[in-house]
This record gives sequence, C-alpha cells and structure tokens, in this order.
Amino acid sequence: MSLEKKALEPQSSVTEWLLDSDPAIRWQVMRDLTGAPEEGIAAERAKVATEGWGAHLLSLQEADGNWGGGPWVFQSWASTMETLVLLRELGLDPASPQSRKAIELVRDKSDWGPHQGNAPFFEGEVEPCINGRVLACGAYFGAASERLVERLLSQQLQDGGWNCDAPPSKRSSFNTTICVLEGLLEYERAKGVTNAVRDARLRGQEYLLERELFKYLSTGKVIARDRKSDRDWREFSFPTRWHYDVLWGLDYLRKAGAAPDQRAAEAIDLLVGKQRPDGCWALDHVLPGKVHFEMEAGRGTASRWITLRALCVLDWYSNRV
Repeated sequence: MSLEKKALEPQSSVTEWLLDSDPAIRWQVMRDLTGAPEEGIAAERAKVATEGWGAHLLSLQEADGNWGGGPWVFQSWASTMETLVLLRELGLDPASPQSRKAIELVRDKSDWGPHQGNAPFFEGEVEPCINGRVLACGAYFGAASERLVERLLSQQLQDGGWNCDAPPSKRSSFNTTICVLEGLLEYERAKGVTNAVRDARLRGQEYLLERELFKYLSTGKVIARDRKSDRDWREFSFPTRWHYDVLWGLDYLRKAGAAPDQRAAEAIDLLVGKQRPDGCWALDHVLPGKVHFEMEAGRGTASRWITLRALCVLDWYSNRV
C-alpha cells in the first residue's frame, strides 16, 4: 500500500511539540524519530527516574512495596501492577538506582494475598490478562518468573490466543491476547528466544492477523464494540491498560519486528485516516478509574502519546512494504 507522505514525515512543528514534553516522551522521540546520538538519548532517558512523571510515580510507592493500596485494585489504575506497567511505558531504565530500589521493595514485600496463597507479586495470580502484564513488568525490570511463563503457555487456547474466561470459554479474547503477547515479547527480549515461547507468541500474533486486528474471523466484518467493555477498538487511548485497540495491536507488531502483512493494511489505513490536519492524533478515549495523575489534556485533544506511537508504527510499516 502507499502511505501518505504527511504521515511518514512528521512536520517539524509536530516533532518540536513532542519534544516539548516530559523526559519519558522526549527520549523516545529522540530514539525513534529524530535519530539523535546514543549518548543524548541515554542522558534524556536517565531523567525519567529523577524528573517529571517517572520521578512522581516512584515517589508514590508505599512502605509495603505497593502503589495504590495493593498489587491490583478493582476500578483503580493506581495499583502496583498498573504503576509498573506505566513505568515500563515511560521507559524507566531498569538499571537506574531508583528503579532497582523500587523493584526490590516490590519483590520483597508485595504479594497477592491469602486468596492467591500469598504468591509474590512477580509470580502473578490466575488471570492471563493480568499475568501477561505482570510478566512484561517482571521481564523488563529483571524479575521475570519462569513459573509464570509456564502457566501462560499452558493457558493458550486452540485458536492461538488467550481468554480470562477460559474455561469455560474456548474462544480467545483480543484484550487478553494482547496482554499476554506483550509479556511474552518482553520475556524474549530479557531472556533470549526459546522455541516454546516464540512459537506460542507467534501463534498469538497470528490470531490477531487472521482477524486483521479488528474483525470477526467468521464474517470478516469489523467488530464494532468489544463485548466486555463496549469499547470501539478504532478509538485510541493511552495508557491502554488491559483494553485492546487497533493502535496497540499495530504497535505490538512494530515492537515484535513483524514482517509486513497485507492483513494489517486496513488497520494502517485506519491509522493514517485518523491523523489530524496539524499532523497529530487525538486521544479518542479516556478509561474511567482512579489514576495517580493525568498525562494528557483530555479526550478529543491532541495526544503526544498517541501521536508518538502512531508515527513509530507508520515508520515501521513504510520501511517494510
């Protein structure tokens, strides 16, 4: 397919706008969009631990190793798991003293409580949508659990994906599958490729591609609304939490280094079509729930996070078609 030039070459004003932000965004723009020298990227990334959003999140950790009252808290995006997921998205350097201190506290003190046999945080619990994200955090921050990997591999369904409702459900969920794929990919990055993990991840990746990232396999029609959340996957949010959307699916393929695939073409067209005249993308949806603080101006406004991810995806796809 032919991508529009305006989407492939971000306007200088867009790049400047992205750089006029928190260190968490700046260092990723420098790495992925501007081709800055490695030493400059590393220096900017180091600021995530000491300035802005990253430093703020680290300062909110409680004495028991948790954030927000526990490892996972219903109707809250401020729990330990959600906070670690966000710190990973910000790109906090796992080797920084601040990161090591925080992760040691989680490892030593945070657990899933008596209803889960007081399992340590990085061992996970029972639902693959949660465990995929726990694995992603554990692998990224140097605390990956081999037992958690084995559990996730054992829970893969016949169609290639995962579902927190299985059993009795025998069909996979986009939401759960993308969470597990993120975890397995991060594990491969941290521990190296193994046949079992790679094969499981590629089967899950195929689950998404067979459905062109947002369609029913049986009819080929667009899935207008997610059954569980009533979300439209064509609306983009950040942070995504456990909620799948088309941009997250594409961004996973980018991070996985997937080869170009015609089955992603319509999703790419959708992404290009959502670019605004000013060269940015909007925050389409804000997930309800408690947060530590807001990082964007609100629904419908230009979003640095969505714009950064969209430009990275289009750059990846255009260089492979």
